[in-house]
Amino acid sequence: MNVDIHGAPILYRLPIFGGINITSTVVITWCVMLVLTLLCRWLTSDLKVRDISKKQAAAEFIVNMAESFVDQNMGEKWKRYVPFIAAIFGLSLFSSLSSLLGLFPPTADLSTEFAWAIVVFIIITYQNLKANGLGGYLKGFCEPIFVMAPFNVLGEFFKPVSMSFRHFGNVVSGVVISSLVYAALISVNTALFNLIPGKVGELLGSIPILAVGLPSILSLYFDWFSSFMQAFIFCVLSMVFISTAAGEE
Repeated sequence: MNVDIHGAPILYRLPIFGGINITSTVVITWCVMLVLTLLCRWLTSDLKVRDISKKQAAAEFIVNMAESFVDQNMGEKWKRYVPFIAAIFGLSLFSSLSSLLGLFPPTADLSTEFAWAIVVFIIITYQNLKANGLGGYLKGFCEPIFVMAPFNVLGEFFKPVSMSFRHFGNVVSGVVISSLVYAALISVNTALFNLIPGKVGELLGSIPILAVGLPSILSLYFDWFSSFMQAFIFCVLSMVFISTAAGEE
């Protein structure tokens, strides 16, 4: 199967504008967004004031957690960003966990994280301009002294780059390490059981017995814990950068 420059499998190529690749990243991301949309619709349907269902209790718990998450990192007056932060968190988490289904996780494609980081960068710039005006925004690049301006400009534009590469690097490293360990266990399994002479050794060597337990443990960390932590860190950095741009420490 062909892949694009980011390593995402190309599923189809539209013969327009010189050819547009429809990759696994695009398809799976839209599937994740559809799943999240349907899940939200289901959780928020048939809401009641009294005698609430377990479904509504779960929905209220998630909303309260999201509001508390934003409140702790940005402050109560920033609650308008709760839907945005929750959407980024859910999209990142579900995209990474799609690997459990044997799918290519969109977060293993750098363009995914970079697109999110660009959106955050636009919000950061907007909040900075809103709080300081154009003059104050430009003046900020010259602090503490004028000669620091080029470095401050580079630092500002490298924010989305660092955010995207941090998230992407951790996801890809997990995929690579898991694949290498699995391949090594397959080789050890084959070499070990081939020491047994005859058909029994050949049969046991063809069964990946040693590749059952350890990959599951690695999956527990890289697919579950790491997916949650990367979504958490990306959202925390986004909130800190946005609130700091508006003059909130």
